[in-house]
Amino acid sequence: MNKLVSLQKAIELIKDNDLVALGGNVLHRAPMAACREMARQQKKGLRLIKTAGAMDVDILCLAGCAASVDAGFISYESEFGLAANYRKAVQEGRVAGNEHACYTVISALRAGSAGIPFMPVRGLQISDLIEVNDYFTKIQDPFSGEMVTVVRALAPDVAVIHVHEADVNGNAIIHGPKFEDVLMTRAAKKVIVTAETIVPDNRFAFAKEKADVPHFLVNAVVHVPKGAFPCDCPEKYGINREAIKAFKAIKTQEELSSYLERNEATDYQGRGGGVRAW
Repeated sequence: MNKLVSLQKAIELIKDNDLVALGGNVLHRAPMAACREMARQQKKGLRLIKTAGAMDVDILCLAGCAASVDAGFISYESEFGLAANYRKAVQEGRVAGNEHACYTVISALRAGSAGIPFMPVRGLQISDLIEVNDYFTKIQDPFSGEMVTVVRALAPDVAVIHVHEADVNGNAIIHGPKFEDVLMTRAAKKVIVTAETIVPDNRFAFAKEKADVPHFLVNAVVHVPKGAFPCDCPEKYGINREAIKAFKAIKTQEELSSYLERNEATDYQGRGGGVRAW
């Protein structure tokens, strides 16, 4: 079944108030083209899941799309400082910051993928997170009687990931670090894949390396070269520092609107990479 659609059509699968998992890690293979499209479509009330996020979460907070964020870490890597839009939104009460440890997000997604309501997280025996995040509680182990911390399952309505290769049916492969992307696709009800390259159907039928994400889990495939820009995509392109700094300088909704309409190819091609990834 051919699932190749435009980016606009794919993001229309995301509804207001959905629980949305974002693939990648910090500034590495984040689904930035998809996040920009969410901002353009003015999605509202999104409850975001990310183990370690940066620009993806930051732009959705600036655009007013996010209602909450379940994450272990939200900040740009040291050169670029904090995620100011996320921080401001949490401080002002516009976004609920549900703080985790990264591994508790993973544990919650594992519970979601298994269809169970929670997962034990033994490392949180002593932590303030238990008091401030409603996703944690303690229960009694029925075998030993010991009190064990558990995290509530996270079963995303939609997972959005950026991959290196996909076919039109939805089979997809990630080169280099896979982070939590594969797990997110197992836990989610719907999966949107943006891909650097669309490959022939027989790419996965005869390859030694099989698909990380099988076609039957995927609802939409979008061909988006440079779909992680200005973040990196290992083996394809690196971080575009100039573009990240330009985004971080945005202060108003008018500047954001202009940014979302801008042609990145004109602005950055030949100056550290980057083409229009829309």
